Amino acid sequence: MTGMHKRRWWLLALMIIILFVVGAYLAHQTNPKAKSAKITSVGSTALQPLIEAAVLGFQKQASTVNVVVQGGGSGTGLSQVASGAVEIGMSDVFAQQKSGIDASKLNDHIVAVTGIVPIVNPQLGVKNLSLTQLRAIFAGEITNWQKVGGPDEPITVINRASGSGTRMAFEQLVMQGSKTKQAQEQDSNGTVKQIVANVPGAISYVSVAYVNSQVKSLKVNGVSATYSNITQGRWPIWSYEHLYTTKHPSQATKAFIKYVQSPTVQNNLVKKSHYVSIHDMQVQQDANGKITKISEGHHD
Repeated sequence: MTGMHKRRWWLLALMIIILFVVGAYLAHQTNPKAKSAKITSVGSTALQPLIEAAVLGFQKQASTVNVVVQGGGSGTGLSQVASGAVEIGMSDVFAQQKSGIDASKLNDHIVAVTGIVPIVNPQLGVKNLSLTQLRAIFAGEITNWQKVGGPDEPITVINRASGSGTRMAFEQLVMQGSKTKQAQEQDSNGTVKQIVANVPGAISYVSVAYVNSQVKSLKVNGVSATYSNITQGRWPIWSYEHLYTTKHPSQATKAFIKYVQSPTVQNNLVKKSHYVSIHDMQVQQDANGKITKISEGHHD
């Protein structure tokens, strides 16, 4: 083979390699499965730990999907998903409970239930409050722990911010129309817990998922916020955890929500993370806070 023939041969081989590489690149770019997708989920800090944990499992089977989870409160989540700013709005309350939100334009996906529990500083001697006493404390009618069997210590109420779904649920189920007193407000379950842990006479309320040794949870009417007490309706303060989307969510968003509602998450991760599976509930709650028993065969 002459030198010129050799050069032509190598030039042809080089062109074939270049065409192969370019073709593979274009195929990757036009293949929907090869493209990455991003989902942003914003809202309820009560639901945030569960969704963050679910993301880890989901991304093992959908590595091209990037799921970003942020707090901000239920009101923020509902407003942002309604405006199209994010793919998922996390909420502790029904969309129709939030003023300014057109619930008819959103899809509701209930993924769990959380107990909402009053918490106090662990040094406080009080272990139980009646629902009436709890309401009176947050209304500002009882201002010293001595009035409910505790020490002579002023009560410091720590409330959630106005956009909080946890607060909306608490006011609906506990305050029942009574006005909450003016008090310090915080925008997340985690911040509330830290303050109560450091202030001797403080009281607030958080999702059960946030309770640890830093604070003490109280019984209400002699009942603890256990898994079985929540499922059977004996614990009076609980809410659904919602993932709201627009009417036409992306395929990646649908796949993620389907994963969160799957037995893999509902039967394992939900319970491990101190939430309640929607499939175990024996009672149901409507947007007005009315709680009724679920008939057999009518679970979600």
